[in-house]
Amino acid sequence: MKKKFRLTRPTDFQRVRRHGQSYAHPLVVLIALENDTEQIRVGVTAGKALGSAVKRNRAKRLLRAAITPLLPDITPGVDLALVAREPILDVKSTQVQEALVKNLRKAKLLKKDHDR
Repeated sequence: MKKKFRLTRPTDFQRVRRHGQSYAHPLVVLIALENDTEQIRVGVTAGKALGSAVKRNRAKRLLRAAITPLLPDITPGVDLALVAREPILDVKSTQVQEALVKNLRKAKLLKKDHDR
């Protein structure tokens, strides 16, 4: 994921988690908050409950790989925080992408011409 699409500062994560709307799925939680730019910024996190650093990094890699092709189809002007859940370690990347699409549809963040 390119740097301009990243949510990196801890204060940004806290703002999104405190004030954003969350959408849950067994694999991933999506937290969305409008921002004051026409930019989409995405932050990915995995808690220690997921397991070792290897497992947490794998979960974050899966989420980044799943969200990257969806970025052009997301309505601009939003900050997204993706929180990995434990079952994500046992599924394939296509299932993670389907989970993200479901959450983005629930949040009404996909553009109308998205045909998935």
